[in-house]
Amino acid sequence: MKNLGIENYQEKIENSLKKLDMQDFLNSESYDLSMGQKQRVTIAGVVATNPKYIVLDEPTTMIDSEGKEDVYNMVKELNKQGYTIIYITNFIDEILMADKIVVIEEGNIINNFEKKDILNQIDFLKEHEIKIPYIVELVYKLKNKGIDIEIENWDKKEILDKIVEVAK
Repeated sequence: MKNLGIENYQEKIENSLKKLDMQDFLNSESYDLSMGQKQRVTIAGVVATNPKYIVLDEPTTMIDSEGKEDVYNMVKELNKQGYTIIYITNFIDEILMADKIVVIEEGNIINNFEKKDILNQIDFLKEHEIKIPYIVELVYKLKNKGIDIEIENWDKKEILDKIVEVAK
């Protein structure tokens, strides 16, 4: 950031680390950090520059499940704070964090839809051999059996709670 001529860069770095609950790692050596911590520190560095958009290209690759949850929570929090996140992934369950889903095939956009419309896209996803998240598949199968569950945010916990509620 110093090389970019950004003023108050030290303060901005400290603030971005706080946003991601990583302030304790300000003076840590990178080789002492886990992969998940390295990802969050790297993203904090990006946040410190106050960009309009943050592009994350497979940010959970080679991270354990706890580190993945940390990255997911961080992405959700940044989105709540008003950041636009472009999240590139091959892990199909991660699409449920998105507001809008864009499907790219051979460099071309072949479809885009809002997450709330994912049940209407099941045939398209199957036609293009895109694996459907298990939780979406479950809701889809229940809907086909006449059990219609209204899902707002497509959060796994929300869905499971609604399925348990319907099962009672």
